[in-house]
Amino acid sequence: MHHTPRPCSVIVGLGSHDLGVADAAARFYLRGLAPIIVFTGSTSPTTRDRMPRGEAVHYRERALELGVPESAVLVEPEARNTGENIRFSRAVLDEAGVDVDSVLLVSKPYEERRAYATARKLWPGVDILSASSPMTFEEYVASIGDDRLVIDMLVGALQRLLLYPAQGFMIEQPVPDEVAAAYERLVGAGFTSRLVTGQGSGSPSAR
Repeated sequence: MHHTPRPCSVIVGLGSHDLGVADAAARFYLRGLAPIIVFTGSTSPTTRDRMPRGEAVHYRERALELGVPESAVLVEPEARNTGENIRFSRAVLDEAGVDVDSVLLVSKPYEERRAYATARKLWPGVDILSASSPMTFEEYVASIGDDRLVIDMLVGALQRLLLYPAQGFMIEQPVPDEVAAAYERLVGAGFTSRLVTGQGSGSPSAR
């Protein structure tokens, strides 16, 4: 989303299969952009084998390895989707007595917009910045080592941007025509494992 990271009340690292999210969150912390990190996420079919103790727990362990002090990390280990990441992180921060007026959301590069749109809907009244590790698509695929997984995830993330605003899960986001066309081509080519089922492709023409 080309947001410029700046000092915020808290960094929230959204759980996933990508440990690079923890790396990015740790780098932002070590740059002094927030006094505390919340890592949020349980497990999913994608992460169960890679992160058996849960996404947030593995993220925390990685951040500590990179020099983030234990006192600066909160863990939210129950969330199973982006909406729960946001809602449950809010609850953890409330319980810890942390006053939040701005949030630096850290996610996978292709999840920045989905994370932003969800947080804007579910966390009103705070300033939301969305960030990730800066890299090209080719660099990201190489870092994951599974091009099929990355493209399936990309397609699923775009479908949710199309479907979820009408369901009240996130704010509306513009989808350029060329992006919508690429999405349709990829769905037609079979990159469908991350699609929300039972709701059609979610294409603009179907809405």
